[in-house]
Amino acid sequence: MNAAMQPPIPLDVKLMNWTATTLFVGLVAALLWLTGAWVLRLPMFAVSQVFVEGDLQHTNAVQVRTQVTPHVTGNFFTLDLPAAQQAFEQVAWVRRAQIKREFPSSLRVLLREHQPVARWGAEGSNTLVNQQGEVFEADSDDLDEELPRFVGQGERAAQMLELYRALVPRLAPLGSAIDSLHLSSYGSWRVVLDSGATLVLGTGTQEQLVQGVERLVRTMGRVTQQYGRSLKDVESVDLRHSGGYALRLRGVTTLNTETAAGAAVAKPAARPQVASQNRG
Repeated sequence: MNAAMQPPIPLDVKLMNWTATTLFVGLVAALLWLTGAWVLRLPMFAVSQVFVEGDLQHTNAVQVRTQVTPHVTGNFFTLDLPAAQQAFEQVAWVRRAQIKREFPSSLRVLLREHQPVARWGAEGSNTLVNQQGEVFEADSDDLDEELPRFVGQGERAAQMLELYRALVPRLAPLGSAIDSLHLSSYGSWRVVLDSGATLVLGTGTQEQLVQGVERLVRTMGRVTQQYGRSLKDVESVDLRHSGGYALRLRGVTTLNTETAAGAAVAKPAARPQVASQNRG
């Protein structure tokens, strides 16, 4: 009897075949899943070693491992790497943590520290600014006392670092470093030098602010010499004037422009410009 003459398979038989096949496949899948789950939980895959590496100056690899390892849950296969990375990055001074699994039960962690370039906020604060312009908290007692201080809004720390880096080489001819850089809530800039002099930069783009400082550096030497003073005698400079600046020396007040750098202008008209710095 050929296939064409065979009677059709009843529907109930087909249903039984499909059901049996489905049950068999499900049973095999369940066995595989249980076997896999059992294998994944074998003690040999439990994380037993954590290697911490990196060029560490402010943190200790042993202390970091001791502090973080208890919070690393799961084994070689089930470990949540993003969560483990976040746990390591919560440690003071740690900026980035890269974690790799090493079969069958180890983790290798590469740490990158914050590199501080400035202190942040009020005196006594343990908040710092790193090379990327990010604000972070860490013990700063053992840091270089000569680090400048930034005072402003945290979200503008990167902008403050950028201006600081632009001003440092421009102010170098004065022989005085930046002690602190201030940015008010309404966008006005102010620099305090380690000599004690205050530079009121005002508002504007970075290019405009830098140009004002360059004008000051080019001419201030002649002004101080004219009055028999040195740069250490400068109390404050108001750079908010277009094309010039108001300079206050100890015992002398004068207004200087780029075209008349060194000319004394003890005129009544010059005094409001000098006094305006006290309102900035």
